Amino acid sequence: MLTSAAEPLLSVARLESGYGKIRVLHGVDLSIAAGEVVALLGPNGAGKTTLLRTVSGLLPVNAGDVRFDGRDFTKIMPREATRAGLVHVIEGHRVFTQLSVTDNLLLAGYDLPRAERAGRVEEALSFFPEIAVKRNERGGALSGGQQQMLTVAQGLVRRPRLLMLDEPSAGLSPVLVDRVLNVIGQLKQRGTAVILVEQLLEKALAAADRVYALVQGQIALEAPTSESDLPKRLERAYFGHESHALEAS
Repeated sequence: MLTSAAEPLLSVARLESGYGKIRVLHGVDLSIAAGEVVALLGPNGAGKTTLLRTVSGLLPVNAGDVRFDGRDFTKIMPREATRAGLVHVIEGHRVFTQLSVTDNLLLAGYDLPRAERAGRVEEALSFFPEIAVKRNERGGALSGGQQQMLTVAQGLVRRPRLLMLDEPSAGLSPVLVDRVLNVIGQLKQRGTAVILVEQLLEKALAAADRVYALVQGQIALEAPTSESDLPKRLERAYFGHESHALEAS
């Protein structure tokens, strides 16, 4: 019999969602434990971003269930999800270009007690020394890579229990990619769970404990990243030669 400690932090079952009449997800099952890093991989158009948007409440659930920390998230609103500890960092550099780095981070914690916000900002900046030294500069004066760091730092201000990152390496140099992905390891050590959507296969697998492959709106594969033949299995999954996820233990 499973104990409450064994229950996943996030559980997605038979999830269907999309945009209006266009159905993108077709019965997706996914789970993540507290403190676990899961890579969500798949070809362009597979539904990865749609899945994250549905879990965080940006898109409605057409069918199925989403549960977070034992709570029904099927009809959650984005602000409520964030307050509950599920933080979604959307793809792209979404910063306020006319505001300083510090003010961008203060806004991310707008609803926190004033006495707590400054400490949260400093904590988030500690992950990214490159932008910490530019705290008084406008967001628009940062490089593209630094803006991406600031976007992730905005999510960290919330001290998430689960951080969902949608292609954080997009448009970054290899050095900055490693810098951003290194933060994932630090978060795991602190007990934060992470869902990582990433096109850089090797780096995603190196950062994650498990991987899901999403193909045409369905989970085509689920496996631990320690499997020696995982890259070949992923290739087969991408091209439709493997259509069933591993059975959960």
